[in-house]
Amino acid sequence: MSSIAGVANTTPSADLLASVNGTKAAAAATGSVEETQDRFLKLLVTQMKNQDPLNPLDSAQVTSQLAQLSTVSGIDKVNTTLESLKTSFQSNESVQAAGLIGHGVLAPSKSISLSSGKAIFGIDLPSPADKVQVVVKDAAGNAVHTIDLGPEDTGTTALTWDGSKDDGTKAVDGTYTFEVTAKQGATAVVATALGFGEVGSVSTGTAGVKLNVTGLGPINFNDVRQIL
Repeated sequence: MSSIAGVANTTPSADLLASVNGTKAAAAATGSVEETQDRFLKLLVTQMKNQDPLNPLDSAQVTSQLAQLSTVSGIDKVNTTLESLKTSFQSNESVQAAGLIGHGVLAPSKSISLSSGKAIFGIDLPSPADKVQVVVKDAAGNAVHTIDLGPEDTGTTALTWDGSKDDGTKAVDGTYTFEVTAKQGATAVVATALGFGEVGSVSTGTAGVKLNVTGLGPINFNDVRQIL
């Protein structure tokens, strides 16, 4: 039979077997760090009692085992702390999200809702651009209105559209889409199209806090780029 952590006895003592077997059931039942620590300490004490005087336990090995136990305990405490922080963060985020109910927000979307000749949307630039253009399209994908914004700085810009079309007529109320192209010199700037909607309610779950926005559907709380 192989030795355990330096124990040279070929026959395990009754105390050693009782120590190991007795705590296995408890650890399996609870799976807690406290049970693991208790099992380890009992086993260590039993090993020391039954060690061969001519071949004692290696102090370096014992120290290594103690360090591993301390690491496991530390990780468990860190996990507990992180779970507590996560719960607290989600709670705070829910409160903040609830305060947005009834407010309009801009979030990533290419959709424009034209109602009574009025529409709100926006763009978000990760870096400055000296030329920004927005093209509004109808349900069939046909361009109906082009907006040349010229130079724009980094950040979010809210835009409005009164339904005017490039041919001088008025667009009917409904849902449209738009595309943004931006350049800084000859280099393209990846702009994000932002749709507008009103926050109707807030929901929480395993996926985090969700805002239910009219016209945009459920969006992540962190997706809100601007509150109007």
